[in-house]
Amino acid sequence: MSKQSDVVEAELVEEGRLPAIPEDRTPAVLLADEDPDAWLPPEAEADVRAGIPKDTSRAYEGDMKQFAAWCEQVGRRVLPAAPQTVTAYLSYLKRTPRERTGRPYGPATMDRIIASIRSSHRAAGYKPPDTMGARKVVSGYRRELSEAQDPAATPKKASAADRSVLAEALSHLDRNTLVGKRDAALMLLGHAIASRGSELAPLNWPASFTDLPDGGFTVRVYRKKRKKWQDVEVLPDPDRGLCTVAAVRDLVEALAHEGHTTGPLFVRIDQWGYMGAEMNRKGKPIGAPDGRISINGASDIVSRSIHRTGLPGKWTSHSLRRGLVKSARAAGADIVDIGRHGGWDDRSKALIGYIDEEDSTGDRSPLSQIAKKAAARREEPT
Repeated sequence: MSKQSDVVEAELVEEGRLPAIPEDRTPAVLLADEDPDAWLPPEAEADVRAGIPKDTSRAYEGDMKQFAAWCEQVGRRVLPAAPQTVTAYLSYLKRTPRERTGRPYGPATMDRIIASIRSSHRAAGYKPPDTMGARKVVSGYRRELSEAQDPAATPKKASAADRSVLAEALSHLDRNTLVGKRDAALMLLGHAIASRGSELAPLNWPASFTDLPDGGFTVRVYRKKRKKWQDVEVLPDPDRGLCTVAAVRDLVEALAHEGHTTGPLFVRIDQWGYMGAEMNRKGKPIGAPDGRISINGASDIVSRSIHRTGLPGKWTSHSLRRGLVKSARAAGADIVDIGRHGGWDDRSKALIGYIDEEDSTGDRSPLSQIAKKAAARREEPT
């Protein structure tokens, strides 16, 4: 989570001091002390937990463990936390390098930490603490980094794996092997349908696919962010090496040769080429019993495949989604058509954020297009 859903209005701060909490904004107290109905039965709590994405839940839990450890160290209360405690903690994070990176957290991660603290208070039955002071710390920190031209001021995005990147990555695969066929199909299909790893991993053969008369197929994808199903059309490509349809059918044929004709399209394959191999951690089996690849596994395939090329960048399964935007823009596709194909809302700011600044330079520069239009007018006969 890189943006907060809560919008904090600017407030004046006199003499560099944070304003006192007004009487109508008292410190956090147990909701049960205010309202006897402020409780949930176990099944309702389970339903709420089910509505929280697993990755978000894990991130929040990790954030709260670190917050609790800091509170214990400095002698402050964790729950309910005072607003000043949260402010002091964010100030500490701003100044404290992490052991793994040697740098403090970035502003985007600190935004998430504030959200973690607020959400954890709600989950525990407390009113979230006022976080205006903490947000001012992060806002000032982001401004300092921006003025210093520090890359940490800008959230890191996955690099775009467009057709040129995919072509290079695929050239390093042995597409005669089962694992090579799987990796090629995963990357090409992810690019073709502009999918996240969480949308690729659940795909099943043949249940998720419907053949089209021209030899292509539609893929039924669940767009998790929008919580809706979409049938995405995938057509044959004249370049067979980059043809998603051919890559998927090659994989399906290879899986059938191994006796796998229905179920997960993308399965685990171990270093010896065995399909759906059981994985263990500390003596206990992990991973889907049906051999389905995990979301992280999908991202690992993209990262591993592109890193073989030596191309610089941050390569994850999300690179395929960004790559489709870059490829389509280069081909002159309309931004609305790109958005609808990739499952973005027509008003999506995220889609605009996928367009790199360099994609609006050169021939795509507004000034270049104005100059071309002006030159064309001068050449018109009078």
